[in-house]
Amino acid sequence: MRTESRAMVCVVMGAALVGMIFMVKAYAASLDAPAAPSDPNSAMYTVTDVYNRINDGTAGTLRAGAFTEPSLGPASTGYDLGELYDLASERSRPAKTGQTTEYRSGDDGTWQKGASWPSTRFTDNGVTVTDHLTGLEWAEDANLPGGARTWNDAIDYCNALSLGGYDDWRLPDTRELLSLIDYSQDNPALPSGHPFDNVQSQRYWTSTTSTNDVPNRAWSVHLLRPIVDEYGKGVTYFVWPLRGGQ
Repeated sequence: MRTESRAMVCVVMGAALVGMIFMVKAYAASLDAPAAPSDPNSAMYTVTDVYNRINDGTAGTLRAGAFTEPSLGPASTGYDLGELYDLASERSRPAKTGQTTEYRSGDDGTWQKGASWPSTRFTDNGVTVTDHLTGLEWAEDANLPGGARTWNDAIDYCNALSLGGYDDWRLPDTRELLSLIDYSQDNPALPSGHPFDNVQSQRYWTSTTSTNDVPNRAWSVHLLRPIVDEYGKGVTYFVWPLRGGQ
């Protein structure tokens, strides 16, 4: 009786094993064959590709086949990992303010510290502008709503905006709006030769609420000369949408 039971168990286990093997084969046969990325943003990057992406936003080279290691070291136009690290470290620092005049030893004009601006800081995309220093994308028209708005209306306008094929626009926070400022310029205090239109030398809302009288006040940035101040959210100021960032 015991021998028959053992035999029956072996038969059942054997059948189950065959079924499992069949299922594995059938599942494996249904998998897609691996293929190279079809989008440059998903391409496998060389060190040079990564360097260029950090430096000026250039998309990686789309390769039709699998990635292979180069047979030779970087040529004179290539970059090594040390240069890549140095560039990434520089881009993570605050940008230079733009002051080059030294008014006394030890001031901003003496040191001129901060991340250097890329050789091509802005790319005009038609209705949007990409800032390669920060990676943020701004509306080219700095008065897109056509007038000043309250803080709540400013946020609503940006959240509902569809521009340049994107619908993830928002009101910039204080630091993001200040990233456009060139402290060596005024009226407006933006980099010389910037590609923006309809820039108002007036106050612009940021999305940052002030800790003074929360939640009734928010920060604004004045573009005549870069002044950051807080005001009641019912006041009307100008609106400059952006997208991107972490």
